[in-house]
Order: sequence, then structure tokens, then C-alpha cells
Amino acid sequence: MVEIQQLNQADAPVIFELAKCHNGMSIGIATLNAPKALNALNLDMIRLLTPQLEAWAQDQEVVMVLLKGAGEKAFCAGGDVVSLYREMATGQDNTLVETFFSEEYRLDYQIHNYDKPILLWGSGIIMGGGLGLTAGASHKVVTETSRIAMPEITIGLYPDVGGSYFLNKMPPGVGLFLGLTAANINATDAKLVGLGDHFMDAEKLEVLLQNLVEVNWEQTNVLNHEKLTLLLDSLEDASHEVMPESQIEPLLEQLKELDEIAELEKQVAFILDLDSSDNKWLSKAQAALQHGSPMSAAIVKAQLARSKGKSLKACFMQELGMSVRAGEFGEFQEGVRALLIDKDGQPNWQFKSVGEVSEEALESFFAPRWNDDNHPLADL
Repeated sequence: MVEIQQLNQADAPVIFELAKCHNGMSIGIATLNAPKALNALNLDMIRLLTPQLEAWAQDQEVVMVLLKGAGEKAFCAGGDVVSLYREMATGQDNTLVETFFSEEYRLDYQIHNYDKPILLWGSGIIMGGGLGLTAGASHKVVTETSRIAMPEITIGLYPDVGGSYFLNKMPPGVGLFLGLTAANINATDAKLVGLGDHFMDAEKLEVLLQNLVEVNWEQTNVLNHEKLTLLLDSLEDASHEVMPESQIEPLLEQLKELDEIAELEKQVAFILDLDSSDNKWLSKAQAALQHGSPMSAAIVKAQLARSKGKSLKACFMQELGMSVRAGEFGEFQEGVRALLIDKDGQPNWQFKSVGEVSEEALESFFAPRWNDDNHPLADL
């Protein structure tokens, strides 16, 4: 049995617990607690996680953090865009939009730069804002139920939460393809593109926790990272589930070709021309690209080109300006309306094809809103 101490209320948006290890140390456990909303990340959750992670970073008794979602369906299916929609729909200033994205990106950055190990239990759905929490974790565990995507093109947004950084680290053309098509990736492909480190059976979370408390943890973060890696390697070897077949690997050569095409219109045509006759996954990706926002497609291409080689901090600073602009532009609002509010599935995009997207509209997403000194993320 694992001895668990609960630190806050059981109905809190994020539940915090301490698991007592056999050697007297503790493991911090944070559980996103909105299972009916597939643990969609809201401002309350962000404002609970940020200070608690900081407190655990300072607590010498806490050796690592386990981050997971309540229920079995999802770790986190994205940011709470419905709340943002309500704000945008008022036509007032988008204070909430700037506040939400500023605080979300701070949390994501904090996870990327955390000294102690953060084990992310990535079972079930992980999308959008959930990927922001996942990408920076030192140890990302995926399972046979993992479904990972950056589906922002379907709501008139773009792959934010550090997507500018981690999509560029994928094999040539893969990040662009995922950003343009909202394609779901499984555990095997998560490992292929750097969004998963270890594979385990979805039902083995309790086994994992039991093993974690039995580790003879040290006071040294570097050693604890190594110990956690060794444990996860051994648990992966003991997994019974067969890892799913890769969807991306057979396309790697073609996606490399995609990366070498200069114009977006030709890139879109290239993706739509890929043979998907016996490939449901690919045909779904093609349909999402056809149905998605042409403005978003143009932003994705420009975003990845402009952020290549930039630091994580610079990527988040650029994304914040882009996201605040998205709150003003109208496309994001329309996309959320069609998908999540009216649910008519008929977004009325401002541009009907990528060829119609004006340079002026695209540039407005990259125009500097702040200088380096007064940028809300300047102190990251």
C-alpha cells in the first residue's frame, strides 16, 4: 500500500497529494481534476499548479513530481477555450485572453526548466494546452490509449504552448504536417517525435506508484533523474500491451519533401495529394486540413519558419503576441463557436483558401506589441 497524504480538498480543480517513500522522502502528485471536461486546463488550475510546483521545488523532502489527469479518458484535452470565447464575444478588451495565455506559458516554461524530475502520466487524450504541460516534463510516459494532437487549425488558432519550439525539433516536415492537419499521434509516434519517452500499460498507474515509493531516492536531482529513467525502462520492458503501429514513420521521406517545398499553397496540395486510399488516419488528417482555417495554416508555416533556432523563452514571447492577436482577429472566436458553442461544424473563415490570406493579415500576428522590457514574459 502507498501512504498518501492529501494536501487540499478532493473537489479542487487540481488535487495535490504527497506519497510517502520507503526511505522517508516524498513524491508530489498533482491531478488535474475536471474529468467531465476531459481535464481542460483553466485559469484556476494554472494558478494552483504554478505555486505548488514552486513549493515542491524548494521542499527538500520532495524528490519528484507526478503529474496526471483524473479519470481514464484524458490527461488534458486542451485549454479552456470556451471561457476565452465568452470574453471575445463581448467585444470588450481581451484582458482575459492575455492573462490566460501569459500565465499558461509561464507554467509551461516552469515545467520545461524544473530541476527535479517531473513524470507526466500521458494516458488518454492530450491536446493543445495539455501538450504544453507534457512537452517540458523530464519523463513523459505514454500508453496504448494515448492520443496526442495539436488541433488548433480546427478552431482558427495555431499550435502554441511552445509548439514553435518543440514542433521544430521533430524530423523534417513532421512538425509542419502535424500543425497543418491536427493529426492524432499514438504512443509509438509520440516517442518518434520526442513527445513521449517511455511506454507503459494504461492500467499500470498503481503499479508505477508502488514502484516509485520503493526507489531509494537521493538528495541529488541528477541522480534522481537517472533512477527514474532506470525504473521506467524496467517497467516498459515489463509492459504487456503491444505498442501501436507508427503512422508517421512510413511518411517520413514524403514529409521531408514537404519540408523542402517553399510555398504554402504547394505544401497544402502536396499533403492533400498523398495516397490515403487505405489509410483512415491520413485521410482524417487531410480532411482536417481542408476544413481548417486557412489563416491558421498560414500562421503555422510562418510561426515555424520564424522560430527556428530561437530559445524556448523567445518562442513563448513570440507566441504570446500571436495569441493576443488571435483574440482580436475573429478567426479564433469563429472556430470555437462552430466547434464547441453552436457545434454546427460550419466555421465561416475570413479567407476561403491559403492563397487568399493577405500578407497584411499574416504580419499582424507577428507585429511587436511590447518591447523586450515591458513584455509580460520578459522575466522568464
